[in-house]
Amino acid sequence: MRKLLIILFAATIGIGALFANAGDNREILQTLASLKDRDLAVATFAGGCFWCVEAGFEKVPGVVGAVSGYTGGQAKIPTYEQVSSGFTGHLESVEVFYDPKQIFYEGLLAAFWRMIDPTDARGQFVDRGNQYTTAIFYHDEQQKQAAEKSRDALQASGRFDKPIVTAIRPAGDFYPAEDYHQDYYKKNPIRYKFYRYRSGRDQYLEKTWGKDLHLDYGKYSQAGSNPYHKPSDEELHKRLTSLQYQVTQEEATEPPLQNQYWNEKRPDIYVDVVSGEPLFSSKDKYDSGSGWPSFTRPLVEGEIVENTDFKLIYPRTEVRSRYAGSHLGHLFDDGPEPTGLRYCVNSAALRFIPKDELQQAGYGQYLSLFEDEASSMRR
Repeated sequence: MRKLLIILFAATIGIGALFANAGDNREILQTLASLKDRDLAVATFAGGCFWCVEAGFEKVPGVVGAVSGYTGGQAKIPTYEQVSSGFTGHLESVEVFYDPKQIFYEGLLAAFWRMIDPTDARGQFVDRGNQYTTAIFYHDEQQKQAAEKSRDALQASGRFDKPIVTAIRPAGDFYPAEDYHQDYYKKNPIRYKFYRYRSGRDQYLEKTWGKDLHLDYGKYSQAGSNPYHKPSDEELHKRLTSLQYQVTQEEATEPPLQNQYWNEKRPDIYVDVVSGEPLFSSKDKYDSGSGWPSFTRPLVEGEIVENTDFKLIYPRTEVRSRYAGSHLGHLFDDGPEPTGLRYCVNSAALRFIPKDELQQAGYGQYLSLFEDEASSMRR
């Protein structure tokens, strides 16, 4: 079904390059060897379409790399065509390389449950067949016990009205998928979004998890390794205004032109009002005419998480803070050069820290952003 959806879409834009370089996995073999040479822990998950699972894990703090592939079957060095036939016994899977000092295995498990339907024994969403079923492949006894504990706690939570059927199996040989499958969401963003929207995955996850869909990853890391945490809901109600809570926790949108920072021009950075994560800089801020603060790029590459938002009749790209999962706003591709992007952000999701207060507030490392401006003023 996945291949059918992509081919139907590709027919409108030219199908020739859709499966270019099929069968070639030289690039990913080099990447995999590089990851294995580093001091990283490994986890393996199957959650249906590996494009989606790989994309999900690469957004998790502490994950250094995720590789799409095949595991759990009998054939040696299987191809995509063989696995998708359903006859090899392999599952589309993702091998995750992570720094255990930055993210515990339990954090990966919590993220995984928020990517799948663990009650479906026959596939995932539009993709049907054993090759698309879910599983956690453990690499040692500690991972096995953690997976079983996590599964049992989720079953007991009452979130699902059907039994959880996700298998917990020992890890075996993992075969990386062909190069064209790796980072598919980056290489083919339009096709990927089309497939993901039509698959129903995001709609199901939003309905099932609600505001619990977005994790506070701070509690899944060693104390001190991550200074950014999401406080308890009780604490948030005490610390935030009603509008700040509605925007960051309930995905509300504040009025244009009637918010705190839409016309702010002082040199500064903007951090998450919930956790203090550095998000944007005035160096990348511009007047988009929208009435909301607009930026061409994040302050720190990779620290803004993108999700698909279905609250309107068409899908949009929602942006959230990486650690606290605060709703910030949306991302559009109508911005100025050099990025062509517009991060349209709610002021209520931001805390403004002027350049002169960066050192005192604990963000002194960003003072260098404004050194050119200071030099110009001295000249």
